[in-house]
Amino acid sequence: MSIYARHKKWFILVIAGIFLSFAWYLFKENSVETGIDHEDDLVIHMVTGEFKTETSSGEEIEAYRWDPGTIFVPKGEKVQLVIYGVNGNEHPFFIEGTEIKGNVKKGEETVLNLRFNKEGIYRLICTSHPDKDHNGPMIAYINVR
Repeated sequence: MSIYARHKKWFILVIAGIFLSFAWYLFKENSVETGIDHEDDLVIHMVTGEFKTETSSGEEIEAYRWDPGTIFVPKGEKVQLVIYGVNGNEHPFFIEGTEIKGNVKKGEETVLNLRFNKEGIYRLICTSHPDKDHNGPMIAYINVR
């Protein structure tokens, strides 16, 4: 009788442990502690973007997007959201569930000073491009946790 046959359970447990350790190492959140407190300095940058293509029948289609499409914001902390207009002449917007609204213009920065006191997902919606019929949806998700 081989060693493998006698210790089959232990062999499988050891292999599973090695696999789980390797998976943890690959997927753990990478972070570096700098020792510098940046609580009041959280600045998130976004841009307006455009995807444009042609269908097989020759029809040109396009969609406008916020980039990045999802941002993560700490609950209760000051955040500065800086949105730079790259594509599209202007993008009037509002943040769902708040009184916040504004307009991003091509070649300009729109700066929002935000603080979310309630956890949840808030949608940043461009009113010019709310769905596919209006070259969208141009919606970003602000994940507050």
